[in-house]
Amino acid sequence: MFSSFSTFSNPFRLPRFLSGSTSNAVNISSVQIYDVETLHEKRARTLKHLLKLNHVNHSILYHQLIFHNHTPHILGSAYLLGAESDHLNDIYDKETKELEPWQDSPGEVSTYDWRDYLGKHDYQRAYVDFFEDQLVLNGYDLRKVLDGYLFHGKEPLINNLVAGLGHPLIHLGYAFEVSSREVAMEALSMAACSYNYLHKYLDDPSYTKPITNSTQSPLEILCRVQKDIRFDGLFMHEGADNLGPLFEKHETEVLEYWNSWHIADPTMEFKASQLAAAAVLVASYKPGGKQYDFFLVHLLTTSHAVRILLPLIPNKFHISVVRQWLLLTLAVYIAQLRPEIRLTTVTDYDRKNKDWKWVDKQALEGKHALDAHYVKALRAMKTAAETWGDEDEFYLKAAVKFAEEFDGWGGFASAEIELASLGH
Repeated sequence: MFSSFSTFSNPFRLPRFLSGSTSNAVNISSVQIYDVETLHEKRARTLKHLLKLNHVNHSILYHQLIFHNHTPHILGSAYLLGAESDHLNDIYDKETKELEPWQDSPGEVSTYDWRDYLGKHDYQRAYVDFFEDQLVLNGYDLRKVLDGYLFHGKEPLINNLVAGLGHPLIHLGYAFEVSSREVAMEALSMAACSYNYLHKYLDDPSYTKPITNSTQSPLEILCRVQKDIRFDGLFMHEGADNLGPLFEKHETEVLEYWNSWHIADPTMEFKASQLAAAAVLVASYKPGGKQYDFFLVHLLTTSHAVRILLPLIPNKFHISVVRQWLLLTLAVYIAQLRPEIRLTTVTDYDRKNKDWKWVDKQALEGKHALDAHYVKALRAMKTAAETWGDEDEFYLKAAVKFAEEFDGWGGFASAEIELASLGH
């Protein structure tokens, strides 16, 4: 669909003048970026063609505009873990069985009214067309399009990437990692369609208020939430339908904990948040009980997306993006009835000499190798270990534990169980 990236040394890295001060920046190196548009190996060509095929044939939202198209996520994860072309094709065949073709939107979107339709899922096709038109008008310079629509304006889209359970954030992360304009256009469109009330907490500074009982540890915040009796009995069941009522009726309590995160050293606090993301999924699981929580895994995969994006976006948005993750994490953790996080279930886990090669094999060849969220979770923990080091083997133990215990997803309300059987 688009010309190759060959005219750009790194088309996803924004111009240096946009970076800004480093005082409030998370200082980490970028992961390796793979330009699948120009790589000639068969695996890369296969990934490129499958991403384009998905982009042309399948909508980003489907099943009554509720579910998100995860095809680029698992294709990207598998490719980056070393999957061969045949496996990538198998993934595509499985993922796309339930997807739906694009449907026309009620109308078109223009530069004059594009914000008027934010949050309207039925405008997904119109937004994709609009952003692709902007790409053409900007000479296929993706940096200009991202700059103009993610980072500019009174209420920039970057401040609402955790809407839609963080799927716009995840989608954008994979667009960066594999240098795909198609996936980037889908990510912008997903951000526009998913736009919701969460943006106000980042856009309106009045919601950010220092409190006395602050901490630099996101995990400590979650432990405090778990013990807070004000959240007892709020909901009859787990599930995504708890999120709206939580902010409608208990905004004050949620924001109290959100503001309790004192970010004195952005890099170290982000490091702590990555550990918390793995812990909230793996250390809250009780063997022999329910299945791993489908909603909590999104806290891990969104944290991974934040890790991918931070070295590539303007510094002035680093704190905003990191705090968005905590806001989503608090909301989902409470909506899932605040399961106890027991770190010793990970730190004391006997991995029986299983290493990252074993973990990779489970992601690519194990019985759950075609489950998008399973594969993404394993790769997220591996990337965190590579980013920060893993001297105490927390991430490795967590990944081995998760891979060995995983037997499908739980955490749904009864009304969501039938939908969950579809995989998304």
